Amino acid sequence: MSSDGSGLQQVWKRLLKSVRGRATMVTTGVAAVALGMCVALSIFLVQGTAEDETQRAAAHAARQLGTMAAVRRVPDPIVPESGETNLVQIVGRDGRVLASTAALEGKPRLSEDWPSEKEVRSDTTECPSYLDECVHVTSFLVPRSAYGQLVVVYGAEPLPTALTDRLLPLQFGALAIFLLLLIGAGTWYVVGLSFVPVEDMRRELSEITTTADLKRRVPVPGTGGEIDDLATTVNDTLSRLEEATERQRRFVSDASHDLRNPITGLQTRLEMLVEEPDDFPWRPEARKALQDAERLGEIVSDLLELARLDAGTPQRLERIDLAELATRECERRIGRVPVTVTAVRGVEVLGNRVRLSRALGNLLANAERHAASRVDVRLTTDPARQEAVIDIVDDGSGIPPAARERVFERFARLEESRELDKEGTGLGLPIARAIAEGHDGSLTIADNDPGAHFVLRLPLMQSRSGATAAD
Repeated sequence: MSSDGSGLQQVWKRLLKSVRGRATMVTTGVAAVALGMCVALSIFLVQGTAEDETQRAAAHAARQLGTMAAVRRVPDPIVPESGETNLVQIVGRDGRVLASTAALEGKPRLSEDWPSEKEVRSDTTECPSYLDECVHVTSFLVPRSAYGQLVVVYGAEPLPTALTDRLLPLQFGALAIFLLLLIGAGTWYVVGLSFVPVEDMRRELSEITTTADLKRRVPVPGTGGEIDDLATTVNDTLSRLEEATERQRRFVSDASHDLRNPITGLQTRLEMLVEEPDDFPWRPEARKALQDAERLGEIVSDLLELARLDAGTPQRLERIDLAELATRECERRIGRVPVTVTAVRGVEVLGNRVRLSRALGNLLANAERHAASRVDVRLTTDPARQEAVIDIVDDGSGIPPAARERVFERFARLEESRELDKEGTGLGLPIARAIAEGHDGSLTIADNDPGAHFVLRLPLMQSRSGATAAD
């Protein structure tokens, strides 16, 4: 029931908010008003024309017979001329039928209507019981006739179907509804057809976003209209974005080379000085300089890693057993507090082993730095969300709720962190979150008392549709 309601809501939302839906609704609405007016006007014209033709035929027959009765008696039964009505009567002042056509022979007068001497003519509609249908009756008064008295000539014409058929408005309405549906369907199709190039561009842009392949371009339909201009503008934007990304990648590469080499050289020279005899006078200062150089190298390495993550540098993906990765990462650490691992076996994700190891290492280093006596690592799965969940929990002082997002800002360090590790860079947690998000996952902080509780979520292997593991 809820799914049906949701489906109807989606359809209604699409009709109201999409350009295609709004164009169809507006066009159909305008067409409905126009067709309604046309139907009403058509019914009025058809019925009016039919009524005029009927009245004209009855009046012509009555007038012609009245003219004859004024000068001579008309043979009984009256023989109508070709094409004229066969429903004609001559009635005397006393209401007796003096003459009639064969169709009305022996029948009472057609109407009780009697025109006055001033008006001479009158029109009415009658439905005599001896006729199968209603008729329009035109009455002509002949004050002086060959019958020696005042007579009235009745000419009648059967009412046409247009005036008697009650289904006529329904038929016109059904035709209008059919045309309305045709217009709506045609508008939906034509507008949809005109948006096919836009959908092609959207699909291509979506694939470009997914694959990060900025060398691809959206198709230009070649229609010469606004959509062509849009496609050209999008391609120009993609070209500039590709150039900017390429410049950033070159910068990362150049910076990696230009910064790492001097730092490595400085570290080498300082290490040589440190290896000098104990009485070497510069040894203490050289040791401090070496520590500074090592810290500078760590900062540069972290910054370059963030630059690569921001640039979306393609990474080699492979099938990774998270239990094995977490266990190995924990075992190789020599920290001041013990680290315990509880892992569900067989939990696999598609990712980059080096980067995921770095993310997990950064989280473990942070937990060890703040833990009071232990760090727990738990690997589970969330079937509802098709995700692997790694919980890193320590028993330290924890992170205040107000600062749980600030710790993921670059170079942001809380007061406790500065006291525990004065040489930290403040880039470990931002790098870990960037790596998680680069794998379509997330890194958040959950409630825990005492201590901090980091939650790393990664899509399970089977949920990463469209991805391919590297062999």
